[in-house]
Amino acid sequence: MSKLRGIALLSKCPLKYITPSFQSFPVPVRNKYAKGTSFADFFQNPIYRKEDQAKIIEMNELSKIAAIPVKPPAVYQTSSVYHDPLVDKVINHVMKKGNKKLARELVEKAFENIKRVQIERYHLASPENKSKIELCPKEILHKAVENCKPLLHLLPIKRGGITYQVPCPITDHRSLFLSIKWLLEAAKDRERTVHFPEQFAWELIDAANNTGKVIKRKQDLHRQCEANRAYAHYRWQ
Repeated sequence: MSKLRGIALLSKCPLKYITPSFQSFPVPVRNKYAKGTSFADFFQNPIYRKEDQAKIIEMNELSKIAAIPVKPPAVYQTSSVYHDPLVDKVINHVMKKGNKKLARELVEKAFENIKRVQIERYHLASPENKSKIELCPKEILHKAVENCKPLLHLLPIKRGGITYQVPCPITDHRSLFLSIKWLLEAAKDRERTVHFPEQFAWELIDAANNTGKVIKRKQDLHRQCEANRAYAHYRWQ
């Protein structure tokens, strides 16, 4: 009888106040959803780079956004001339388990290797070809990422029980993500005796010159999109 009374009491008690036998206090039910931001949707992202501010002034759009509330900039957002958003994005992609210090050191070592290779090529080149050799690692990174960006991608669409690989245009955000991802995957696909910064430096140099594994991967993707152009009309059906 005592067991039946206990079951009856548990059936009447709400689920969120049921406590295990080893606890003497109710267990609170946590919210399933993450806490939202403290800023409303109409708050705009800060424009902290001097180049972007100059563009807004040139286009006479400063008066349009002067009265719009703006979010405060993040810790890593600065107007310093040494700040590069693309370098920060690459560091975040290299980072694992929140170890950003190690990721920054790896990228800096890769830049150092690029500088050494390019300076060596500069001194060995003829006077006519010296002006064509880029010595800045950040410029090489920008050029490599731009050369590796795909213009199309294959989207699986199911029609009549058959899945077709339909070529579709790709957004700039997705194209940038794939470019960085392919470069890092090519750098990680290396021999055990070769360290990541060294291999990553060579991949960036090859991609900046429109050669290497990443450029071939992008061209293969474009070739597949060209072969499947007959399925392009499935995008609108």
